Amino acid sequence: MMTDSSAPDLSTAPNPTILDPAAQSGQCAPTDQHPPKRRSQRDPFSMDQDQEMKISESVQFSDEFENRGLLESSTRLKPHEAQSYRKKALWVSWASILVTIALAVAAFTVSIMRHSASAFGFAFDAVLDVLSSIIVLWRYSNAAAVHSAHREYIACVVLGVVFILSSMCIVGKAIHDLATKLLPEVGDFLFSVSILSGILCIILAVVKFMLGRVLTSRALITDAFNSLVGGIMGFSILISAEVFKHHPNVWYLDGMTGVLIGLIILAYGVKLLIDMVPRVRQTHNYETFE
Repeated sequence: MMTDSSAPDLSTAPNPTILDPAAQSGQCAPTDQHPPKRRSQRDPFSMDQDQEMKISESVQFSDEFENRGLLESSTRLKPHEAQSYRKKALWVSWASILVTIALAVAAFTVSIMRHSASAFGFAFDAVLDVLSSIIVLWRYSNAAAVHSAHREYIACVVLGVVFILSSMCIVGKAIHDLATKLLPEVGDFLFSVSILSGILCIILAVVKFMLGRVLTSRALITDAFNSLVGGIMGFSILISAEVFKHHPNVWYLDGMTGVLIGLIILAYGVKLLIDMVPRVRQTHNYETFE
């Protein structure tokens, strides 16, 4: 039987190819069927990344200025604005010194006459407020050093040391009164001193805190914290005396308040030293303001 030589050889047939329908119609096939999405403002992940980058850049910018011996206020305030706020800080510090000296004398008198540990604690805190205001006066006495980071950190270190020493005296006096069961006495003079001191100290604290935020001054904010503690202690004298008047068995409230306030001041002073001592060493090369 003879085979037809013209029949196609299946073993040598070319491999079949799959044609793209778009190519058959004369159109080019897309090279990427899934193009990358554009980062839009609606993408929460992109927004989080942008915010983190802005925050990190802001922190690096702030650290760069501190490493150069300047506070962040040097980038926020114009020269005449900085000098204006510096003068306000000086005026507030002088007012605080005069007010707290008068309150300290009155509180020491109440402490001696009425055997009040809270009154003694407030009187000591008032003395501390006078010292902290004097440190703030030194801090802003030099007009050329309004943005000096080194001068700021030195002031904070001194404040930390004063806080620790005064807290030891406050806690020691309060513990002594608790150990000897010294009962506080209630009187009109005690009420008037506590109300007046509480109101004045809180007003001073608010003003100092506002100035400290504008000048980015940790020393001013620390001084504001001290005034706030004085205001709280002023009202605590009134509260503990009123509680003792109606409930004599709660005689220890006055001494416990003194211990609590002393421990708060101690913790703040230690925290201040931990934060500021390394920064004083970092910025000691930038003492050109002297």
